[in-house]
Amino acid sequence: MEFEYCKLEIFVPRTHLEPIRRALRSVDAGHIGKYDGCLSYGETTGCFRPLGGSSPYLGREGELCTVPEYKVEAVCRADRVGETLAAVKKAHPYEEPVINVIPLYRTGL
Repeated sequence: MEFEYCKLEIFVPRTHLEPIRRALRSVDAGHIGKYDGCLSYGETTGCFRPLGGSSPYLGREGELCTVPEYKVEAVCRADRVGETLAAVKKAHPYEEPVINVIPLYRTGL
């Protein structure tokens, strides 16, 4: 089965919500019907322990850290996932951002 749309889940520090929003709009992610720029976000807490050679956004090597983040969700066309991920990574401050791509069976139920 071919999926036409995917949902992106992006974990980002609160300070970077606007750059991520602009990056998503630049590739038309969040275009639903006659609306664009559609996304949702909610507060969450990220937890990590930096290892040797990492360049963490926050924290010290070997120490368990937590940081307030947003979980941003947006829909994008499946055939544009690659360029959407590239745009988000360019605007994202983390060395390896957590971006989940979930195929959607149907939209607009």
